[in-house]
Amino acid sequence: MAHYALLDENNIVINVITGVDENVIQTDLDGTQVGGSTEAWETFYALQSWLNAKSCKRTSYNDNIRKKYAAIGDTYDAARDAFIAPKPFNSWVLDEDTCRWQAPSPKPEGFNWTWDEENLMWQQLES
Repeated sequence: MAHYALLDENNIVINVITGVDENVIQTDLDGTQVGGSTEAWETFYALQSWLNAKSCKRTSYNDNIRKKYAAIGDTYDAARDAFIAPKPFNSWVLDEDTCRWQAPSPKPEGFNWTWDEENLMWQQLES
């Protein structure tokens, strides 16, 4: 099953459609047939006015398509062909290989850590 991210005019993900069988050929209400390929479904969903999308891109739960699974609020970067989450902190930088935001220093091992942007360091939360 395939998943598709619906994008607005700024390439921001506004919705994600899940469970599409790309191999199925469906007939739309006006008699138009759609399906059989990723490109066909991307075009079909982008043209559906009731979805309020300007374009559509396939995404994947296992992150093997467009770097990460698209989430509402992510941006689709056409140059990188990747979905990128909103920048969490001003100090974080985008890893060009993974298209994920990286803190200035690695997160310590274990749980209960949060980023302290004011001091540019990881702080352990009290449990």
